[in-house]
Amino acid sequence: MKSSVLVSLAVATLLVSACGGGSGSSPTSAPTSSVPTTSTPTSSAPTDRTVTRAVYYVVDTRTGFRLARELRQVPASDPAVGAVEAMIAGPEDPDYATSWNPATRVVDVRRAPGAIEVDLSADARTASVGSGLAALMVQQLVYTASAALGPQRPVQLLIDGRPAGELWGVLTWTGPEHRDPPVDVRNLVQIDVPAEGAALHSPVTVRGDAAVFEATLPWRVLDTSGRVVRSGTAMTAEGQRFSPYSFRVRLPAGRYVAEVREDDPSGGEGGPAMTDTRSFTVE
Repeated sequence: MKSSVLVSLAVATLLVSACGGGSGSSPTSAPTSSVPTTSTPTSSAPTDRTVTRAVYYVVDTRTGFRLARELRQVPASDPAVGAVEAMIAGPEDPDYATSWNPATRVVDVRRAPGAIEVDLSADARTASVGSGLAALMVQQLVYTASAALGPQRPVQLLIDGRPAGELWGVLTWTGPEHRDPPVDVRNLVQIDVPAEGAALHSPVTVRGDAAVFEATLPWRVLDTSGRVVRSGTAMTAEGQRFSPYSFRVRLPAGRYVAEVREDDPSGGEGGPAMTDTRSFTVE
């Protein structure tokens, strides 16, 4: 973190991981429901139209907690506020989680001179997290707000209109924060499409981005019994840095899980490969 986020190593609350297998404090999962992947009106009124925005959550990996994203439908009238509200409310994917207090109200998200200002209610001060997860919560908000209003712009957190200052007993947020490098904070493999719980027709397109060894991304599709029904390898546009991939697979009607994972030339010596999964139905 930059100097405006000073992590106190003396205070850290360690909880059992909600995501399984990692160390540190536990983010809180949200109930699962499906998320549409295209912009659609929810009624005939133009003010009810939605747009797609990337919303970031937390996932447990071999290197600890990292960020993973969902493409969420948010109100076109104020997509930045909608994206931060979705971040606080929690993910659709049951493998993701959030530690932000669900009682937190989003007062405003706006472009200000030199930064994006996110103004939250005082409930945002409450979170049971240790220093590592608290630092990632900062990046979770920075990535989500800047995805809505400009990825190159830093983010300033306000609490009831004033700079946040001390948060959660473990860090201080006083000035604008930039995104940390993606390879340092994001899950190295990401499925963006299909959305969790989507109902689709064959062939199914899976796409996202990944930062993987030699641009090689193994994938497989499993049925409800865990049996592998299709597998292959996709190539990202570049290796060792986040770049897009896409593949198509023909499937009979049924329920499936798509999985992408790191290509691991070490044979597991570095720990379990980072993965991402999405459940979907073929009609």
